[in-house]
Amino acid sequence: MVTDKIKTAWLFPGQASQVVGMGKDLFRNTDIGKKYYNAANEILNFDIKSISFDGPDSELKKTKYTQPAIYIVSTIIGKILLDNGHKIDGVAGHSLGEYSALTVANAFNFEIGLNLVKIRSESMHKAGKIRPGKMAAIIGIPSNDIEDICLKYSQGEDLAVAANYNTKNQIVISGSGQIIDKIVKNAKSLGAKLAIPLNVSGAFHSPLMSSARQALANELNSIDILDINIPLYTNIDAKPITKSEDIKNSLLRQLENPVQWFKLINNMVIDNFTNFSEIGPGKVLQNLNRKITPSISTNGVQSFDDIQNYGI
Repeated sequence: MVTDKIKTAWLFPGQASQVVGMGKDLFRNTDIGKKYYNAANEILNFDIKSISFDGPDSELKKTKYTQPAIYIVSTIIGKILLDNGHKIDGVAGHSLGEYSALTVANAFNFEIGLNLVKIRSESMHKAGKIRPGKMAAIIGIPSNDIEDICLKYSQGEDLAVAANYNTKNQIVISGSGQIIDKIVKNAKSLGAKLAIPLNVSGAFHSPLMSSARQALANELNSIDILDINIPLYTNIDAKPITKSEDIKNSLLRQLENPVQWFKLINNMVIDNFTNFSEIGPGKVLQNLNRKITPSISTNGVQSFDDIQNYGI
């Protein structure tokens, strides 16, 4: 009797996973940690090492710093695990996390990935100034109903859309500030158990990010992206891709379109992935996966000690 192979996937977190102090043990204890942090300070033209290690939290939360900080930690961990001989069959990343996933899968190197993240974070921050917006997590309302609510409250260019389909009943909405405020204010009467405004600098994964598209497109068109042997399950379509052109298109479309995390994880399970690890700071993806697939555990690897104990 032939049984399907048990597949291993690494999942890379996005914004909101950051914590002051992350990466310090990786810098102290690993050569690749020292190499990547020193290179990052030069590429970014600011001291991301100090901001990541010592904060303050109010600085680390700024998109300009948050995105590269998380990318660096996740990529260091993933690269060390590969160097230690661990094998994977697929990767996925939540929003920003796709860049770490693609670096670990060798679509591009650390320096190219970090520069992409730099341009992405700066462009998203600027887009948030041009068309200010907000985001909020709505818990307890199914996705179809959330979409209807967003349509009902939207008024022309003042709009709200579903931005992150995190679980069946946890959806993040994104859009114009006054529309998001109205939905949050009325959330309980609309059937929500909870509505949580998010501390972000713009309406990410919505049409309000359209002005960020050109700068990222220019950079993506100027670099060599390689085909990958480890498939990436994309935020956009929740399906695996390996071709460079598909990777480029997915990263660009991701700016203005929702993260299909719930569907992505379900598709990985259908494809026989049963061994998941979150590679990077925090436990956001572990907590989401617990709700999506309660029967399948997701481990976390976010420190030097976790790396040492991985697979034991």
